[in-house]
Amino acid sequence: MQQQMWVGIDAGKSAHHCVVIDADGKRLLSRRVLNDEQPLRELIDDATGLADSVELTWAIDLNHGGAALLIAMLAERDQRLLYIPGRTVHWASGTYRGDGKTDAKDAAIIADQARMRRDLQPLRVGDETTVELRILTARRTDLGCDRTRAINRLRAQLLEYFPALERAFDLRASKAALILLTGYQTPEAIRRLGETRLTAWLKRHGARTSARVAATAVAAAKAQHTTVVGEQLGAMMVARLAKEVSDLDIEISEIDAMIEARFRRHRHAETILSMPGFGVLLGAEFLAATGGDMTAFDSVDRLAGVAGLAPVPKDSGRVNGNLKRPRRYDRRLLRACYLAAQVATIHDPASRTYYQRKRTEGKNHIQAVIALARRRLNVLWAMMRTGTRYRPETRVVAA
Repeated sequence: MQQQMWVGIDAGKSAHHCVVIDADGKRLLSRRVLNDEQPLRELIDDATGLADSVELTWAIDLNHGGAALLIAMLAERDQRLLYIPGRTVHWASGTYRGDGKTDAKDAAIIADQARMRRDLQPLRVGDETTVELRILTARRTDLGCDRTRAINRLRAQLLEYFPALERAFDLRASKAALILLTGYQTPEAIRRLGETRLTAWLKRHGARTSARVAATAVAAAKAQHTTVVGEQLGAMMVARLAKEVSDLDIEISEIDAMIEARFRRHRHAETILSMPGFGVLLGAEFLAATGGDMTAFDSVDRLAGVAGLAPVPKDSGRVNGNLKRPRRYDRRLLRACYLAAQVATIHDPASRTYYQRKRTEGKNHIQAVIALARRRLNVLWAMMRTGTRYRPETRVVAA
């Protein structure tokens, strides 16, 4: 039987801690290394030197971020690398002696778990396109959250001194209303300008529905003649927040264009787009979460488990057959599959039929959509492995 050694890496931002153990769990090396190329290269050389004529397996608790440089260097040297999520390391640490926590102990636990377990997934470096999509979709998610927060603050601030105007527009969807608020925010200013001049001003600044927005704003201004304490400062904050939302909209549009350009050149792009419910953004999120390589998963059941679409048993004693939602899964992957399935219930007859069947079985809306998403994942898995596009005439068979 070939001898083996394991290397556990507790990854950090500025430095990592490495522990090498043998088949008996004995520590052969324990070292803290800076997250720079030369120290990492020396670490790899020393670890491979210890494992001369011995099979060496690396394990790490991060799959991107601060560990990206080390992961790339290990891939360059064709080293076998396993991924152990930080949550798994945290729970496993409770089974080891002592309550103390150090980077060295965590690295040793990672190495020991890699030594004992056979269910850990190899960490594969994604291709250039999927890595770029992961970066871009993560940035777009952040921008979307920033936009939502800015709009909520804008509405709250406007509500304090001009509730009629806050009520008159849906600031989430009205670009013209945001343009209005960058220039005029108080009832008096809007009344003084008047509907005609406000329409012209909005048109000069690129508002498409300038006449309607101007009329609505003037009507709201005429409904309020009371000046609220703090109105001037509140108006200043509203103008800044409106400008912030407009700037975020521009950046989101730029990110969307970058995502589409990269997504469409991926080999699976047309296959994913042929599946009802998947557009460019959801398809890009699916590729970013899976790496675009279905061979990285042992089966579609494993992929469903990662996506949180496979129920897990909750049995105890004589009570069996109970199922529950999993607690650990990739939330971004679940979001992409769930939203795509929800859209498909509207536009795809086969998906709508399957959804309605689950509803008649007593499932609520969320349960029915999750069941549909699980069924569609089987289809998408087969399509991506064979390079086959979705055929609308194909019917989804009930479970």
